[in-house]
Amino acid sequence: MAYRESYKTLIGLKFPLPSGLLIAFRNLARNKVRSLVSLSAIAFGVIALLLAGGFIEWVYWAMREAAIQTGLGHVQISRPGFRAAGFADPNAYLLPGDAPELKTILSAPGARVLDQRLILNGLASNGENTVAFTGEAVDPDADRLISKVLGVVGEPLSSTDPTGVVLGRGLAAALGVRRGDLVSFVVTLPGGGINAVEGHLLGTFAIGVKAFDDSAVRMPLALGRQLLRVRGAQVWVLGLDATEHTPEAMGYLRAQLPASRFELASWLDLSDFYRKAVVLLSRQIDVVALLIGVIIVLGISNTLTMNVLERTGEIGTLMALGTPRGGILRLFVLEGLLLGLVGGVAGLAIGFALAELLSWIGIPMPPPPGRTTGYSAQIILTWYLTIGAFLVALVSTTLASLYPAWKASRLPVVDALRQNR
Repeated sequence: MAYRESYKTLIGLKFPLPSGLLIAFRNLARNKVRSLVSLSAIAFGVIALLLAGGFIEWVYWAMREAAIQTGLGHVQISRPGFRAAGFADPNAYLLPGDAPELKTILSAPGARVLDQRLILNGLASNGENTVAFTGEAVDPDADRLISKVLGVVGEPLSSTDPTGVVLGRGLAAALGVRRGDLVSFVVTLPGGGINAVEGHLLGTFAIGVKAFDDSAVRMPLALGRQLLRVRGAQVWVLGLDATEHTPEAMGYLRAQLPASRFELASWLDLSDFYRKAVVLLSRQIDVVALLIGVIIVLGISNTLTMNVLERTGEIGTLMALGTPRGGILRLFVLEGLLLGLVGGVAGLAIGFALAELLSWIGIPMPPPPGRTTGYSAQIILTWYLTIGAFLVALVSTTLASLYPAWKASRLPVVDALRQNR
């Protein structure tokens, strides 16, 4: 009786959405196996998109934090033009070591620590071995909070050891030095002439880039200033308590620091590899979403087409009783919409559970090029990814229902009624 009353609502053109969904649900429940297969395909597509997209989101996060925590920092402040030409003549872009702007920078939203860095270029020697080096003099205490994953083997730089230095692993090997050995550094001074200092090796580090590891030096800021006979630094590196505060901090600093005297660059501006990787991986996940959408469209379209063929007589009866073709079309579109809703919600629920499980277990990954140790990956699900996966299911099933719905609504009434015989 209730089923008949629902059809009366449809025939009377009232057809409110709740009644329409009820009729769509009953129609889908007629063939439970076919409907379950369709729902499984939709849920599987959503799960695949969530897990693939969540892994890519983790890759974004890992690359971003690795770039920041290997010394890049969240925000870098320098003289205008330094990023374009300063590395050829860094001493022409010195910032004062006791500028009042240092306090202003530390008052930025989320500011945690500020490191002053001095760029060094010259020759490093030990005994008869002499190798060209490129390095940085840093504040050891501040740099420890910024360069968290530099991976020093041995002892890190310390403010209590003003002559202790760390070398790139390749440079240390080329010089033939071990922990405790003395290393001499020779540079050309800004005003001409040559100066040299001596430091002892605390440890070595490697970031996996051979050209960098074969020439890198890090030493305390005081030793670097003594070597170059300067009092300032070329770069101020700001570390924040969270990467998400970077846009807010950048806005504050742009308002406080005159552009004529200071140039600001966020970690995103400085990390060209990250930007290119995001573009590449985003395109790949878009292709995955498109393929999943196509699979869903083909599968659901086939299911609803079979429904139309099996219910041809019923459709003819409805139209003979006065149901407009638009009502028939709407009925089948609602069936596709309902499949998308149920399959999408089920896929999200299972996808979230699997993401938590995989993140808890960890996804073992092999060592990247240039590294000797692997790592454990996780799944990060964002609201953007979750909504996107659900919309892929909902839109795909709705689109898939359009052709079967149109085909059902265009059936000739007389030919459709003959199917009842």
